[in-house]
Amino acid sequence: MNSISVRALLVRGMIAGVIAGALALAVAYFLGESQVDAAIAIEEAHSHAAHGGGGEEEELVSRTMQATGGLATALLVFGVAVGGIAALVYAYALGRIGNFGPRATAALIAGAALLTVYVVPFLKYPANPPAVGNPDTIGKRTTLFFLMVALSLLLAVAAVIIGKRLAPALGNWNATIVAAAGFILAVGLAYAFLPSFDEVGKDFPASLLWKFRLSTLAVQTTFWAGFGLIFGYLTERLLVSGNGADARRVATPVG
Repeated sequence: MNSISVRALLVRGMIAGVIAGALALAVAYFLGESQVDAAIAIEEAHSHAAHGGGGEEEELVSRTMQATGGLATALLVFGVAVGGIAALVYAYALGRIGNFGPRATAALIAGAALLTVYVVPFLKYPANPPAVGNPDTIGKRTTLFFLMVALSLLLAVAAVIIGKRLAPALGNWNATIVAAAGFILAVGLAYAFLPSFDEVGKDFPASLLWKFRLSTLAVQTTFWAGFGLIFGYLTERLLVSGNGADARRVATPVG
């Protein structure tokens, strides 16, 4: 593949990632931060009661800065990094995963990323707000979450490879069903064998926990939906709208 064209895709992926990160930032701020504030209030009330009304520590970073500058930095940096990685995956996948155009390929990659990188791990190890979770297990929970991400990605790649190899014998539709069923079965086994954690306090409101987890899911869904739409538009302009030989070289896979 032409290196200049891959670089053009990479730049567009990072641009799309920044814009999608800004959209996710808006959702996180207006939908999620109120849930975080409510959870922090519960955590502070517990700490206040445990220390008999004292023992409060001075904040190194104010809550206002965390909810604005810190949140914006995290999501925008995440957008740039993930957008660049997704663009490289797109450069490899275009023309190799079926007869899909630039926008459809971008949508498929964004949807697959949302499913494998977030939804599958989220169903096993959902996000917790402040005041939920044992501090002594945070390292183990974090490790297991990223292990679930890695397993999900590997199983998804394996499902795609198996589906492509079965397609000549079973047809595309049946091969896709078999590969998807295998992916679901393998994920189910991972769910069954990996340890679970039930560390939600009895006095923590179930509605607040539910709203917080839905807000984190909404942030990721907004990011990946926005990325798929924006990156698809940018790549279609690059690959279809008269960019000549370089565009044709990108659209034609090597090997």
